[in-house]
Amino acid sequence: MKVKTILVSQPEPKTDASPYFELSEKQKVKIDFRSFIHVEGVEVKEVRAQKIDLSKFTAIILTSRNAVDNFFRIADEMRFKVPDSMKYFCQSEAVAYYLQKYVVYRKRKIYVGNRTFPELGKLIKKHKDEKFLLPSSDKLKPLIPEELNNLGVDWKQAILYKTVVSDLSDLEDVFYDILVFFSPSGIDSLFINFPDFKQNNTRIAAFGNTTIKAVTDAGLKCNIMAPAPESPSMTMALERYIKEVNGKK
Repeated sequence: MKVKTILVSQPEPKTDASPYFELSEKQKVKIDFRSFIHVEGVEVKEVRAQKIDLSKFTAIILTSRNAVDNFFRIADEMRFKVPDSMKYFCQSEAVAYYLQKYVVYRKRKIYVGNRTFPELGKLIKKHKDEKFLLPSSDKLKPLIPEELNNLGVDWKQAILYKTVVSDLSDLEDVFYDILVFFSPSGIDSLFINFPDFKQNNTRIAAFGNTTIKAVTDAGLKCNIMAPAPESPSMTMALERYIKEVNGKK
């Protein structure tokens, strides 16, 4: 069956240069965007219940923009002035760049990893005497605590925000040829919103091994998988599939 419509379970890109817009125009398919999950910050009392004292830490490990936003939100709500001496370990350049929203970049000690957490771990290992705080959501990849424990550093997790299922009830009678997922939480949201969901002719695209596993564990067929050697990005995987079923363009 040909592909005419795609729903991507993420917010719409803020830049016109997104490869999704290029894919839509090039392959003449309609692409919509909708977050299946969203993030909500936890209250200060919940953070205090975790016995988190921000003054005890000398370094912050930041794995996402949400981690950045919620660390500074909690610091502000706790009336904690983040010292200029604080060190920031950012998982990627994008996270480090986003940090400029809150700190004067050139005046801070900022260390940037190469996208993956093990790469960031190499930098953390060089600063083993620091006391690290890891702001995170309630859903933390097991790799991260494993890596930090293996490094033997003094660290503590602070759950500052939670991943929450979005209300998708307005999509109940809307059907797409392809649904695109990037996390197991997206699959959870699909079935929480639509407990009787049947795949039928809908194709499922999944990014990453854990998402692919969540698709199959839910009894669904994963038709499009990324990353792969021939298609390292989701848009490339989608394009390959569309060309196959719609005819090459």
